[in-house]
Amino acid sequence: MKRSFRLRLALLSTVLAGSALVGFSGLAWRLIYSAKISQLDTRLENQIQRFDRPLPTAGDSRDWDTNLTQDLDAEMGSEIALQILDAQGEPFYQSESWDPAFDRPSLYPPRPALSPTSDLPPPEDSNGRPPPPPPNLRPRLMTLHTADASWRVGATSFPAHQVAIATNLQGLRQDMAVIRNTFLVTIPSVLLLVAVGAWALSGSALRSVRQLTATMQQVTATDLNQRVSLSDVDIEFTALIEVFNRMLARLERSFMQASRFSADAAHELKTPLAVLQGELEQGLQQAEAGSPLQQTLSSFLEEVRRLSGIVRKLLLLSQADAGQMRLNKESINLSALLTVLVEDLDLLADDLSIQADIAPNLGVQGDRDLIAQVLQNLTSNAVKYNLSNGWIRIEARQRQGQVQITVANASNPLSKAERDRIFDRFYRGDPARTRKVDGLGLGLSLSQEIIRAHQGTLILDDTFGNQTVFILCLPNVV
Repeated sequence: MKRSFRLRLALLSTVLAGSALVGFSGLAWRLIYSAKISQLDTRLENQIQRFDRPLPTAGDSRDWDTNLTQDLDAEMGSEIALQILDAQGEPFYQSESWDPAFDRPSLYPPRPALSPTSDLPPPEDSNGRPPPPPPNLRPRLMTLHTADASWRVGATSFPAHQVAIATNLQGLRQDMAVIRNTFLVTIPSVLLLVAVGAWALSGSALRSVRQLTATMQQVTATDLNQRVSLSDVDIEFTALIEVFNRMLARLERSFMQASRFSADAAHELKTPLAVLQGELEQGLQQAEAGSPLQQTLSSFLEEVRRLSGIVRKLLLLSQADAGQMRLNKESINLSALLTVLVEDLDLLADDLSIQADIAPNLGVQGDRDLIAQVLQNLTSNAVKYNLSNGWIRIEARQRQGQVQITVANASNPLSKAERDRIFDRFYRGDPARTRKVDGLGLGLSLSQEIIRAHQGTLILDDTFGNQTVFILCLPNVV
């Protein structure tokens, strides 16, 4: 399974950024909640300190209650519940909103001891502010839950009475819900921006890799002089590109040496083989008919001609490898050329069923001899690798500005390994199927190089079964 490094890099960046954002949002939400609770606790403490005075008598308790509690709700900004216990722990005042769930032994801190001056107002400091309450008078703060709400409760014990104020946390929780929803909307949007940015940045970071890939795709046997420029390249990719460029330089030198050797060897063998062939033909003419000498010379001449054909093919292949195949281009009537080949097939393979569908006046621009050699090679292979009493089908037509020629024949099924190597040089397939077929495995390789030199294609069709189908395409000349 193929994986995308760029996609993984973008996803990893997004996951890391998302984790950081979620962690930061959770911490920020917690800090904001703690800060709001601290502010609320401070306000509760201030309100509780207002009750630090002796309780009124029964006659003026109503006025005391009204004067002290009438603005408590407004100052706290939320629903308030108030309870005041007298010195005996009996309720002196309890608001209607006081919930029985608040009544628990741990609500109030222990009472401080009474002193003779407990009824006197506390002394003020130099700025006119009352001093902070002693530690045993600081309110006990806690969060309590009722059946339908949560409350923040502050309670303290004065020497002569106890006071508890509870404020509803609904407003605070609504504020925190707004902040939470803001995070839930903002984080996905930010993550989307991070993902897009990470994708763009990873693409920019991999620009050198894409440039290297593009150069590698352009490298062919005839264009090994390609090099990747080191200008404006990130330092992390410099070593990789330098290694690739050095590898291309070594390949170019090795390939040029191999091509030059093949071309030189083929060229040097042409002359002695031609001389040897001429001498053998002359000796064959002078030998007595039917004599052992004539049979021997005839066998030698056949082998020399075979060697001459191999040398000629190797020379053409070396020229194709070097991009120096010489083409004597002219207008070629493929329809006429194919018609002659079909007529020859009818004579040479009379045991095979020959089917031809050739459109008239199919013209291309190319080297007549080389194109004829390709067509002869395809048709001769169709005869040699055919089944007994098999068939050959040749079709030629014009399609999308090209001339397409299809040569198909009945054959044993080709394996995937054979299909992958059928155009390799000196490859002749399964020896069990080809041991009785002459050839060296250069014909298809040379045919493909000739067609490439004509800006065309020669492929083995993907059709499976008891047939072999070659498709040849050449640019059309109207």
